[in-house]
Amino acid sequence: MLTSARTFFGTEVDNSPLVLFRMVFGFLAAAESFGAIFTGWIDKTFIAPDFTFTMIGLEWLQPLDGNGMIYYFIVMGTAALCIMLGLFYRTATFLFFSMWTVVYLMQKTHYNNHYYLLVLLSVAMMLLPAHKSRSLDAKWGLTIPKETCARACHWFFILQILIVYVYASIHKMHWDWLQARPLDIWFSYKANYWLIGPLLQEKWVQYSVAWGGVVYDGMIVFLLLYPKTRKLGFGLSIFFNLFNSIVFQIGIFPYLMIGLTVFFFPPDVVRNIFFKNKPKVYPIRKKPSLAWTYVLSIYFLIQVILPLRHHFIEGDVSWTEEGHRLSWRMMLRAKSGYMKVYVEDKNTGDREKLNLAKYVSRDQLSSLSVQPDMIWQLAQRLKNEYEAKGKDVAVYTDAKVSLNGHPRKPLIDKEVDLTTVPWDTFKHSDWILTYDTYD
Repeated sequence: MLTSARTFFGTEVDNSPLVLFRMVFGFLAAAESFGAIFTGWIDKTFIAPDFTFTMIGLEWLQPLDGNGMIYYFIVMGTAALCIMLGLFYRTATFLFFSMWTVVYLMQKTHYNNHYYLLVLLSVAMMLLPAHKSRSLDAKWGLTIPKETCARACHWFFILQILIVYVYASIHKMHWDWLQARPLDIWFSYKANYWLIGPLLQEKWVQYSVAWGGVVYDGMIVFLLLYPKTRKLGFGLSIFFNLFNSIVFQIGIFPYLMIGLTVFFFPPDVVRNIFFKNKPKVYPIRKKPSLAWTYVLSIYFLIQVILPLRHHFIEGDVSWTEEGHRLSWRMMLRAKSGYMKVYVEDKNTGDREKLNLAKYVSRDQLSSLSVQPDMIWQLAQRLKNEYEAKGKDVAVYTDAKVSLNGHPRKPLIDKEVDLTTVPWDTFKHSDWILTYDTYD
């Protein structure tokens, strides 16, 4: 069975889907990079704040001074354009992967699942031979042209988005989501949208979107895999992702997911539509090396396990956020809250209420007030700043949060000095309060 599977995935097939996706991926990655400049995202995320909330343990990874991050994104966007054109492909993909991964790790105020997905896809594009055909590298003799690739090159993307969608569906099987509570809150801010604004306020629309999201995420990959339902799946993919783009305005993610559907169509179909002059090729039976078989097996095993880790951590992940990231928990909860931070001099007992506006930006405060890991990071930063002034301080937080419209409840134990507790990556932190019900 293993031999048959290796032969199936190792067989050389027409590389048209991979080549086309290289162009789509490069274009969208460039749009993400340059769009961040022109929309002001870089300014409010990297330039305006005095510091960024990085992934824990990487607090030293701070933005470049001045307009450095704008130049950084220009370089990254240029690398993405080179990916699209297939120019200096290996160098360009390595550059984009490295720079985008740094961006991903550098800030989590504006965390989005497609940032993580871009990291994974850029790794794949860096390793796969997507520049062997219809590229400037092939045209100018910078690589040996080739019209085929291992079938595994296509199936990598199919399996990756299968994991993304299936977990997205499973995570939506939560009572709050099935009652459309988050959607009710989000859609209330969109009442002025042209044409669809009033419609979004209707309960039946909100329930349709909630339950439709569960069904769509759970079924779309299988609809696309089965030839008789492929056109239906493709149509649903376009409708669903364009709806998300218009209503939620979540950047390139919807278009990236549409672009990934190219791998579900037979290579001949892709070639006949997009590369009419490309010669027809026939499958060549081969087996991938055992080393690559093990590497890919381990990679997908990790991808399957990571989204499950929150089940082994006490508390509701939507509340504690422990195990939320890297898990395809996409747009599942609406949280709002407020917080007060107190700094107490351990020697004198004097306590002051911190003016958070002097420390964090408005966007940072919005995320900070509902995410325990960011609150903990702020406490460590305050401790270091006061120590530099010769003061030994304790930091206490009074944070109250509403999850999906439920009544506000305390998020953090306000009696705990957050400078004295560690951050536990793989288990629940006791100073994060948990509840059996939020009503």
